[in-house]
Amino acid sequence: MAILKFRVYFEEDDSVYRDVVIRHTQTFFDLHGSILKAFEFDSKHGATFYRSNDNWQRGREITLEVYEKPYKAAPLLMKDTTIGSEIKDTSQKFVYVYDFNKNWTFLVALINVSKEENPKVSYPATARTEGIAPSQYGTKSLLGERFADVEEKYDLTKGAEGFSEEGEEGESSEAGHTEEEDTTGGGEDF
Repeated sequence: MAILKFRVYFEEDDSVYRDVVIRHTQTFFDLHGSILKAFEFDSKHGATFYRSNDNWQRGREITLEVYEKPYKAAPLLMKDTTIGSEIKDTSQKFVYVYDFNKNWTFLVALINVSKEENPKVSYPATARTEGIAPSQYGTKSLLGERFADVEEKYDLTKGAEGFSEEGEEGESSEAGHTEEEDTTGGGEDF
């Protein structure tokens, strides 16, 4: 049985990627789930794979379900299509699009084919993680979920009460400081 290793790049930053290993007999639905898990995305949205060439041009579609949109050719379904059936050469590529509103796009490249199956691995599996994955629903940082909670609790997306935005009242014309700052008597700017 062949084990396929795919490098899944985040399209907007190729230094962010995950290596996913999967059996050639598993389906694109399995690959879809492993990509979402590797990038810490949920599975609430639509998705599709496109068979691709070396220039990442999109070809035949392999979808989660048949969507209400025009197709050049009838799409294959992820649950019914094994990965091995769509591998045409040893450098096969796919484009994976998740959540058609956000249009998360990942470039999926076959980087290794092995006949050796590791009995300790439950396939599909993430074999390597590089870079901080994009946040599916907003801010993600080294603080992770805690920062999103703080941001939501204190509504950090808006200006704080009592502080004016640049150009609002409280700003004098030429000196670049407010009248309150002139109470030192010296009048010098540092």
